[in-house]
Amino acid sequence: MSSNEDDIAAPASASLLEPSPPAEHLAYHRLARLRPRYRWWRMLLTGLVGVALYIAILMLIIVPLIVLSMFVPGLGAEMQVLLATLQYFDLDRPWLLVAMVLPLILMIPALLLASRIIEGPGVGLLSSVTGRLRMAWLGKSLLLGAAVFAVYYAVVFGWSALTGDAIVVDFTHPGIWVMVLLVLVLIPFQAAAEEYVFRGYLMQLVGGWLRHPAFAILLPVPLFVLGHGYDVWGAASVGMFAIVAAWLTWRTGGLEAAISLHIVNNVLIFLLGSVALVDANATSGTPVDLLASGLAMIVYAVLADRWAGKLGIARTAGIAPRAASFTAGRNGTHQLDRVLRG
Repeated sequence: MSSNEDDIAAPASASLLEPSPPAEHLAYHRLARLRPRYRWWRMLLTGLVGVALYIAILMLIIVPLIVLSMFVPGLGAEMQVLLATLQYFDLDRPWLLVAMVLPLILMIPALLLASRIIEGPGVGLLSSVTGRLRMAWLGKSLLLGAAVFAVYYAVVFGWSALTGDAIVVDFTHPGIWVMVLLVLVLIPFQAAAEEYVFRGYLMQLVGGWLRHPAFAILLPVPLFVLGHGYDVWGAASVGMFAIVAAWLTWRTGGLEAAISLHIVNNVLIFLLGSVALVDANATSGTPVDLLASGLAMIVYAVLADRWAGKLGIARTAGIAPRAASFTAGRNGTHQLDRVLRG
């Protein structure tokens, strides 16, 4: 054997004999630590920049509307209605729903842009451990959520009928179909926006500092509750929703199951409100409402968790140790690089 052959073969045999260090697996709430510019303070800065971008985007919409209201008869009066009401679900004024949900939807571009500017590549890690929103799993979890809550509302309305309450469906309002269209188009994005902020950004902010998932699951809950103006029972229901959604995000390694739960919950409330079966503007609840809705959410969470396991949905991001990047061959690819590229 020639000396050149020895030179080529020796590194390969040495690398085979050298034990490989174990790969590390990070859960969803710890994914911020995979970003190339990670520092403990960067996600805080992302939040501040995100708020600034969000205000700027809102101003680009609000200022032209104010100017336009000076010249368009009736627009100024309608804007006064917007500022004076908390009843944003109104079949006579479907645009109120747009005014309520559009500012929430705009949180998505503000957050994602701020995250890319401050933390660099890997914005997709806000979606899941794979670096992207897993659309197939999102669709499956949407079907599961629709099935669970269809049973829930069937039981609720069936019990109401048995106890003597009148169940009357009203399709007569002329604005119903406009409202249905707006709900189906806008509410999924509104639900996703809240999940990206409260289960995405805030969970990873906390998880960057504290390893145990309980901190990332529970600490953002009060902020989510404060964002909804409900009474004590309504607030308790919102808090339970936040806990279930955060637990699902951690368990399934991404936002998809939580987004599906949020979409199904909100869409059904507004659709049922369109036909007068529920009060879509309600801000109060009862202990029975809390128990029933909480049970439905828990059933969905358990089923989604088990289904994710059967489907092999990734729950953690596997990253090879940094040392591996020096011994890998030309065909070897660092798992972190693949995640960051999405």
